[in-house]
Amino acid sequence: MKTLVLFISLFVLLFSCNEAPKTVEKVDDVEIVEKASLEGTWEMIGLYNYKDNQVVDSFKTREGNRQVKMYTKSRVMWSKLVPADSTEYFAYGAYTLNDSILKETLDYGSKTMNLVIGERKDYIFKIVLEKDKFSQIEIDDDGDRIYSENYVRVD
Repeated sequence: MKTLVLFISLFVLLFSCNEAPKTVEKVDDVEIVEKASLEGTWEMIGLYNYKDNQVVDSFKTREGNRQVKMYTKSRVMWSKLVPADSTEYFAYGAYTLNDSILKETLDYGSKTMNLVIGERKDYIFKIVLEKDKFSQIEIDDDGDRIYSENYVRVD
């Protein structure tokens, strides 16, 4: 009997020390846990197109094409490789993440991106962030979804 009580006590003690992550909120039936962080390196694996806020098309990243984003505590840098196109794509700037809104403010980039940044520096996305994947969703002026870029954690 003492052995059983000791075993149960050790079992309870062992599992009480491994506290599960706490759910902070739910976005589109996906639980967002407080341990999820945007800091790190991410690679795009595909895109979704939306109509009436529903996914109508999904595309995997083409073989050989790559898009990588890196986030520190306050900065973002991304690069895109399209072997069939000689145009270079990269940009660097700051970001903020509040609730489910990601705002990137780009400072500079490749020659092509500097032309874009000259017209528009701020990019605001709805974000669905999990521990090892996230989607940044472009929204229109009415708050409706247009498309999303979907990433997995590389590091």
